[in-house]
Amino acid sequence: MAFEGLSEKLNATFKRLRGKGRLTENDVREAMREVRLALLEADVSYKVVKGFVASVTERAVGTDVLDSLTPAQQVVKIVSEELTTLMGGTNAKLTRANNGPTVVMMVGLQGAGKTTTTAKLAGLMRRQHSSRPLLAACDVYRPAAIEQLKVVGGQLDIPVFEQGQGDPVEIARNALRHARDHGNDFVFLDTAGRLHVDEALMDELKRMKSEVHPNEILLVVDAMTGQDAVNAAGAFDEALGIDGVVLTKLDGDARGGAALSIRATTGKPIKFVGTGEKLDMIEPFHPDRMASRILGMGDVLSFIEKAEAAYDEKQAAKLEEKLRKNRFTLQDYYEQLQQLRGMGDLSQLAGMMPGNLGRQMQNATIDEKAMAHTEAIILSMTPQEREHPQILNASRKRRIAAGCGLEVVDVNRLLKQFDMMQQMVKQMSKGRIPGMGGRMHGFGRKKRLK
Repeated sequence: MAFEGLSEKLNATFKRLRGKGRLTENDVREAMREVRLALLEADVSYKVVKGFVASVTERAVGTDVLDSLTPAQQVVKIVSEELTTLMGGTNAKLTRANNGPTVVMMVGLQGAGKTTTTAKLAGLMRRQHSSRPLLAACDVYRPAAIEQLKVVGGQLDIPVFEQGQGDPVEIARNALRHARDHGNDFVFLDTAGRLHVDEALMDELKRMKSEVHPNEILLVVDAMTGQDAVNAAGAFDEALGIDGVVLTKLDGDARGGAALSIRATTGKPIKFVGTGEKLDMIEPFHPDRMASRILGMGDVLSFIEKAEAAYDEKQAAKLEEKLRKNRFTLQDYYEQLQQLRGMGDLSQLAGMMPGNLGRQMQNATIDEKAMAHTEAIILSMTPQEREHPQILNASRKRRIAAGCGLEVVDVNRLLKQFDMMQQMVKQMSKGRIPGMGGRMHGFGRKKRLK
């Protein structure tokens, strides 16, 4: 998980501060030394660490902090605010074109995941803004780059414009014309990369920039390369003038130094981050939410957004009505599993959960195999059997097991799990939750305004 090591060290430091109650200036300065070491170990650049620690220390040793009732909490609040500022302050959005399609030029070195990220970003724009993106294959040098873009574009059902191994600048120009003719409101240019920054690469990218006048130039960098990512951002910005950064593989970097250094070093915002290999695992970068994750306070807003993305309002209203009437069926159970799967792996959500809850979820995953078996069993039933599982006798169970390639014992196991869930739903519909020590009145009902 991103920032795992840094998060643990910072939380240990602040726990010691909270244990002291009243703080002295020496307590704060000692804590800041530990923060400094933690940031350096997280591969944050020395210059950035020096400025950050100085800024936090200056604010934290003030009398309004040391004389407050909860000085340790005040210090944590200051660190959170300074981390947010360090990473850019607010979420930086894509610049949209006033007329015609918005052109986003994706640049970067080989190995950063540029082609996949280009497709991911196009998919995100379609999901969040109902856009009609077009992918343009402008990397004509790397073997299979065009085919790779076509594959990921096909998986996302996004059209790909390609003209083989031609002039990439001409391909970009023709892609823009194609987008205008076919009503695409975004054009994502997947450009060539190199193993290192060189003159030939920059000349080609400069020609493309002057030809198509992109609204955004986004640099894709691998978070796991640490300070090399920061150096690459500086080089591309100096030669090309980038508008922002997309950090890939943030989920695989336990240090996170690149995320904390790029804005302070280059002045360019991180606009998006890749959080996993799946094509929907990309999200806008929110500095305040990331600071909250680093300090172990979770990221509830992002969690809610993920839940809403997987949430079907009509289905939820229907389920609410069934819960009121205590009519939770196997079909409802199946539909809820589908929505849970839409939220992704539990380990991906761990960083969004505050404190111990996040740590408990960190290594948790949804058992895809078990879920697939459950779905197969339910789909092997008739609609009547899903609505009325009490009619499932021995012969029906054998038929269902044969239909999904499993054993009768698997069918019985599912029915037992479902029966337990039905009992819980029954308790909830009556307003009584075991272990809650009381009643939950009005479950599923909206309060009337007087």
